[in-house]
Amino acid sequence: MKILGLIGGISWVSTVDYYTQINQGINEKLGGLNYSECIIYSFNYQEIKNNNDTNDWESTLEMVVSAIKKLEQSGAKGIVLCANTMHLIADKIQKEINIPLIHIATATALEIKKRGLNKVGLLGTKFTMEYDFFKSKLEEQGIEAVIPQNDSDKNFVHNTIFEELGKGVIKEETKERYLSIIEELKNNGAQGFIAGCTEIPLIVKEYDIDIPYFDTALIHGKAAVEFALTE
Repeated sequence: MKILGLIGGISWVSTVDYYTQINQGINEKLGGLNYSECIIYSFNYQEIKNNNDTNDWESTLEMVVSAIKKLEQSGAKGIVLCANTMHLIADKIQKEINIPLIHIATATALEIKKRGLNKVGLLGTKFTMEYDFFKSKLEEQGIEAVIPQNDSDKNFVHNTIFEELGKGVIKEETKERYLSIIEELKNNGAQGFIAGCTEIPLIVKEYDIDIPYFDTALIHGKAAVEFALTE
C-alpha cells in the first residue's frame, strides 16, 4: 500500500470526511483491520484565506509546496489536496514536487463521462465557478459546466461556504436556497450536479435532487484509494 499525503485544514471539516472516506475505502477493499497509511498536513485556514482574498496565490503556492515536500520526505507517494479551490494551483504544484498529485477535477470528469453526461451544473467557491482550473478538466472529457447566471447566487454560494459550511454551520434556509439554485441550473440544461466544494455535501445530499449527483470529495477519496492500492 502506498502512503498518501493529505493537505488538509482547507477546511478541517471536509478533511475529517476525507480521512473517514479514505480509511473506509481501504477497508472495503482489503477487509480485516486494514486502513489507510496516510500523513496529514493541516493548515490554519485563516492564513490560506487571507492570501486568497487578496489574490495572492503565489504565497499559497509556496506554503502548500513546502508542506508537500515535508510529506514527501516523510514517505508520501501521492498527494491529495482536500479541497476543490486549492486545485486552482494544482498544475503549478505538480511541477514543483516529485510525486503524483491526484486531481479532483480529473477524477470527477471521468466519473461523469462514465454516466454518459455532457452538461452538468457546478457550484463551489467563486474561484471554482469562474476560473478554468476545474472546468477545463471537464472540457477535456467533452463536458460543459453550467454555473449560476447572476452574481447574487454566486455570491451566496461563495459566502455560505466560508461563513457557514466551513464552520460546520448548517441552516435550513441556506439549504433551500441551494436547492433553488440547483433547480435553475437544471432548467438551463444541467443533466447532473457537481458539488464542487468539499463542504457542499454537508448541506445538499444526493437524495435532495432528482438528477445525478457528483460528490467531488467522495469521488476524490475513491481515486486516492485506487492510487494507494495500485502498484
